[in-house]
Amino acid sequence: MVVISAVVPTPSRVESLAKSGIQAIPKEYVRPQEELNGIGNIFEEEKKDEGPQVPTIDLKEIDSEDKEIREKCHKELKKAAMEWGVMYLVNHGISDQLIDRVKVAGKTFFDQPVEEKEKYANDQPSGNVQGYGSKLANSACGQLEWEDYFFHCVFPEDKCDLSIWPKIPTDYIPATSEYAKQIRNLATKILAVLSIGLGLEEGRLEKEVGGKEDLLLQMKINYYPKCPQPELALGVEAHTDVSALTFILHNMVPGLQLFYEGQWVTAKCVPNSIIMHIGDTLEILSNGKYKSILHRGVVNKEKVRISWAIFCEPPKEKIILKPLSETITEAEPPRFPPRTFAQHMAHKLFKKDDQDAAAEHKVSKKDDPDSAAEHKPFKKDDQDAVVQQKVLKEDEQDAAAEHKVFKKDNQDAAAEESK
Repeated sequence: MVVISAVVPTPSRVESLAKSGIQAIPKEYVRPQEELNGIGNIFEEEKKDEGPQVPTIDLKEIDSEDKEIREKCHKELKKAAMEWGVMYLVNHGISDQLIDRVKVAGKTFFDQPVEEKEKYANDQPSGNVQGYGSKLANSACGQLEWEDYFFHCVFPEDKCDLSIWPKIPTDYIPATSEYAKQIRNLATKILAVLSIGLGLEEGRLEKEVGGKEDLLLQMKINYYPKCPQPELALGVEAHTDVSALTFILHNMVPGLQLFYEGQWVTAKCVPNSIIMHIGDTLEILSNGKYKSILHRGVVNKEKVRISWAIFCEPPKEKIILKPLSETITEAEPPRFPPRTFAQHMAHKLFKKDDQDAAAEHKVSKKDDPDSAAEHKPFKKDDQDAVVQQKVLKEDEQDAAAEHKVFKKDNQDAAAEESK
């Protein structure tokens, strides 16, 4: 008599899987070996003081009336944006009390039973990406990420659907709304400094990414459960952010790693800071002067990690993203072809070439007279444009750079197509 064991379905939420008592993670969560280099005990990694460290920028004097003091702050921010593309912001002007409210609200939502959170589940196949979700579709390498999330638009208010925001806790909507407004104001200040850093009028970059009306802020709360085999998994695979700027809070559990000068650097937990990434959008506009750094999320077996990321994104179709004329010289020709944000997303996610993107989105030479001329300096697959600082050591992230760089936090394509 042949006994056939029952097939037990894998829970659709990583939290349920983590709490099921498993000692080994399912094979679909085991990353390829080339992605696992540099992954050790994240708590030990965070304690290390040798090697490069993510810069900390004190914004206390960003608006100082003393020109010399103000310019010193601006210079430090510009340097971090050019050399790293990521930094800790301290004295950023957003109160600790408000940040604590945002963290408590998000944690309280995720502390609920999975059954309660499922009431807010998104429906990725139908294009409804806002809400509670997990990465249910395989990435290019066929593997999944060890995280659940809650994703929704948070600013401007007229583009937010409050009906899908968590009702529990009751402070979620007021705390998150106020935080989004303050992040939007902070983005204006940062964009002004970065504009000046390129020799532009201070309002130029903000205008180029959509201005007051069209810059969209989307929040993704990432929930990384404890993992029985953290050395084999990733919370978020290697990627760069497609946004203009990304602002991140976390619950002081380490997990962010940056690929800097050929090695993975573990970000430290800096109290009262907001982590800020330069995204691809600003890298393109600055012709590569500001960096969009490759990064990933690492998990652990001891503590749940939660992060709150707000992505500041330009409108999908209204603006052509290309190096600003002021950033181009004979010695520094344009490194990026003209694309809408939607085209950039399609190129990164689906590896469509420029001709395909232009045909699909109806952006032609007629629409943009500079387009044909500006395409000439670029390689067809635009590797120099997006993977410039992401070219990894031979034994490391080739697969990530080639195939997975833009599966940002598991839902870029669907998220952008839903806007």
